[in-house]
Amino acid sequence: MAEPRYKAVVDQLAQDIRAGAIAAGTRLPTHRELARREGIALVTATRVYAELRAMGLISGETGRGTFVKETALAPGQGVDLDAVAADMVDLSFNYPSLPGQAELLRGALRQLAGAGDLEALLRYQPHGGRLADRAAIARHLVRRGLSVEADRVMIVDGAQHGLAVTLMALLEPGDVVAVDALTYPGFRLVAETQRLELVAVPAAGAGPDLGALETLCRRRRVKAIYTMPTLNNPLGWVMAATRRRELVAIARRHGLLIVEDGAYAYLAKDPPPPLAMLAPERTVYVSGFSKSVAAGLRVGFAVAPPDQVRAMARAIRATTWNTPGVMTAITAGWLEDGTVARLEDEKRADATRRQRLAAERLGPIKRIGHPSSYFVWLPLGEAVRADQVAMALQRERVSVSTAEPFAAGRQVPHAIRLALGSVEIGRLRSALDLVRAAIEARTF
Repeated sequence: MAEPRYKAVVDQLAQDIRAGAIAAGTRLPTHRELARREGIALVTATRVYAELRAMGLISGETGRGTFVKETALAPGQGVDLDAVAADMVDLSFNYPSLPGQAELLRGALRQLAGAGDLEALLRYQPHGGRLADRAAIARHLVRRGLSVEADRVMIVDGAQHGLAVTLMALLEPGDVVAVDALTYPGFRLVAETQRLELVAVPAAGAGPDLGALETLCRRRRVKAIYTMPTLNNPLGWVMAATRRRELVAIARRHGLLIVEDGAYAYLAKDPPPPLAMLAPERTVYVSGFSKSVAAGLRVGFAVAPPDQVRAMARAIRATTWNTPGVMTAITAGWLEDGTVARLEDEKRADATRRQRLAAERLGPIKRIGHPSSYFVWLPLGEAVRADQVAMALQRERVSVSTAEPFAAGRQVPHAIRLALGSVEIGRLRSALDLVRAAIEARTF
């Protein structure tokens, strides 16, 4: 019987992989070779590999074949905080902090304790935040080249919540959303939760291939595009002004909603105007203060098109009712007294220093990144497997991320993303040396 035979082949291969009898990195037989070896139909062999791929045990690589994955890697391939042990050097997740930030918080709490409206912060807040706090964020956005009215700013519980609220409010399950072929894993997660279909748009230099996007919009009913024009995560490019105008033209021609993620935009000095400035009628600009101030602050914002503010407010109400008044009040105070602006400038300088260190310690290893960003992308050679590099570094107590969480399409490149902003500079230097050694050991 075909079904029992198919299951037996799947079970045996899975057992051998998990037991280490078939080592990570092993190239498996072609579908045709497997069919001949096991005495099964070609379509059944294809089904065997599909099930092993769904189990996370193998990966099919265009032009190279089917390979056994490194199953000992922690879940999430390095972008899951729960998977990073306390004694590991974390180069997988960015939560940059500067000396003295804890004292800033102590001072802010003391100042807040003496404020006259402290009791008001213990009550429910308006769903989109208090107008005075929204106005403080609107004034701050001028630094990013974005001029907006305060009533279009919706305060949310961090940028990730802002993305979730946007998709919940403005899209429907089954809608098609165009994304960069390598994109932010958090957006992939929330899109999956909202049952949206993500379609990958390949990169073309510093930005998405707009010809491919135009073709996609003609072929499919695309409802939105998610993009990071200023400091793409993970590649670090900043989209040129001309390309931004071309993207806006495509969005208007095909009626696309633009979801613009500006979480790392503060790191780029004098970038072109945001898409939300070029097309305010169809762009939601989402960002927050987790990277520029502190991860635990959990205050973010979404700038909505004027006719979508009410829908966004309803989604906030449905998810958290309102953002926490105490954290928002602290953030607004830091916006008004210049603390946020100062921290952003200092972190930009800190990121630049770390990028220079990465260039120094990684030497000849190819790097892709922005000179003042907190991450760097390392594309690996044809003979180097990312999961094996990540596993080797894990044994050295260094956590990195492979390309898998960032890949929106079926093709996953062999690459490593390093987050540079979460460890002390001395430990970063040592960890980068280990990264170089792990890659070079598998290159030569």
